[in-house]
Amino acid sequence: MSEQEKLLPKLRFPEFRKADAWEERSGNYLFDQVNDKNPPPGLPVLAITQEHGAIPRDMIDYHVSVTDKSIESYKVVQVGDFIISLRSFQGGIEYSQYHGICSPAYVVLRRRAEGSEAYYKHYLKTDRFIQILTKNLEGLRDGKMISYKQFSELQIPTPAPAEQQKIAVCLCSLDELIAAQARKVEALKTHKKGLMQQLFPREGETQPRLRFPEFMNAPDWEVKKLEDLAKRGSGHTPSKLDPEHYNGGIKWISLADSKRLDVGLISKTEYEISAKGIKNSSAVLHPTGTVLISRDAGVGKSAVMALPMAVSQHFIVWTCHAHLLSNWFLYYQLQEMKPIFERIATGSTIKTIGLPFFKELHIAVPTLPEQQRIADCLSALDTLITAATQALDTLKTHKQGLMQQLFPSAEAVAA
Repeated sequence: MSEQEKLLPKLRFPEFRKADAWEERSGNYLFDQVNDKNPPPGLPVLAITQEHGAIPRDMIDYHVSVTDKSIESYKVVQVGDFIISLRSFQGGIEYSQYHGICSPAYVVLRRRAEGSEAYYKHYLKTDRFIQILTKNLEGLRDGKMISYKQFSELQIPTPAPAEQQKIAVCLCSLDELIAAQARKVEALKTHKKGLMQQLFPREGETQPRLRFPEFMNAPDWEVKKLEDLAKRGSGHTPSKLDPEHYNGGIKWISLADSKRLDVGLISKTEYEISAKGIKNSSAVLHPTGTVLISRDAGVGKSAVMALPMAVSQHFIVWTCHAHLLSNWFLYYQLQEMKPIFERIATGSTIKTIGLPFFKELHIAVPTLPEQQRIADCLSALDTLITAATQALDTLKTHKQGLMQQLFPSAEAVAA
């Protein structure tokens, strides 16, 4: 290999900058295929997932039953083994930190060369490895598993064991930070969910379990028809036969924006419509602060408009009478009522809630100052959740960028 062809990552730790170039090792040089059968009783059945790697099925939402007879043919997986799954071409090769058993349909790999499992745990999940995987294996498609023979022919960039270990320690430390931040996000979300259950009365009740000190002696909440507290509206989809109905600068909330709901304010939309689109249809431009709720395809999802917007017919909107109802209080109350909406929705393919339900919808409300106090509290929690989530995303992005530097590029490996 010439000086220009040396296999090197863009970033090396100081103690390895003068070390030898990395070598390429074939899959069968680095890993054996193992087919250990006759597992001892009591080992957990592992689900092979892209998100969690190989993990006991009872630790995640995985409902596939197995019989005692079928388990007899299952393969034993040791801690540190790797599993080639049906979808390796999408998510790489999975690592197991559990001793368990897996379906005989999977290929189980066990490291034979010296080095670090954690190094391969990270490399075999990189986008660059997946690029090499799909580029070199013709005919690879959804549902087709990579054979051990195919894997054995792949060339994998391999530094010396000491450098492997250094890379592994670095990336595992980042994984620990990411996991800790993810737990923080989930803890905040769990706290908010529990707090909302306390701050709003249960279905059929008019007293919440928890009230702020200044409202401890306030009267029970009053059950009122929502239409008496806010102006109800709906939406429409302008005809797509006329292109001038669209791309006119007016934000228009459609089913394509479902991912933007349930996060408070909505300010961006997948599509925009025009003044002509509104004029020639039943679409309406609703004012800033209007609260919307999805009546189908994501039943119960809600948001508050950050600026004047229109909506499609899949949504009901409420423009609150400011002297009677806080729009943010209504948003959080709709969030708390989401299980009710999901329960009453009907339909075989797409669940939906009919307009008559919303016409007769009643909610329990306290005085306006208590509404605003509740909304302020939950909004502050949302701010914390958003900040924690952004910190989590930053860590993930940092890790992704670091991995691109610590491993040779796909082009360098393939050259």
